[in-house]
Amino acid sequence: MFASLSRYEPRVRGILRIVAGLVFLSHGLVKLLGFPEGAPPGQQPPMSLLWAAGLMEIVTGGLITIGWFTRLAALIASGEMAVAYWMVHGSKSIYPVANMGEAAVLYCFLFLYFVTAGPGAWSIDRRK
Repeated sequence: MFASLSRYEPRVRGILRIVAGLVFLSHGLVKLLGFPEGAPPGQQPPMSLLWAAGLMEIVTGGLITIGWFTRLAALIASGEMAVAYWMVHGSKSIYPVANMGEAAVLYCFLFLYFVTAGPGAWSIDRRK
């Protein structure tokens, strides 16, 4: 029954890539521009570690969203999330649910998936 749904896989992967890229990009917008106002951690001082993370999130999130250099952008984003998990969350507890690191873990492995699977439908990479 569900085997027939496989034909939709590239489109669903494309939708997943676009949504993940946009949400990841929004994390960078908070750190660099303080948008939306009041969202944690808020605008960060230029050249700080969180500011650099925000810049990486805007660039990689944008590239992932449009599907351009998707595998490379996803590899960088995945690595950033692995580092973020162990630097920020893992020092509090090894358990993601206890250290508030669930998003970092999910982003890390979601982006690792895009490294191996590619961008799916509706990407600039697929038009080459």
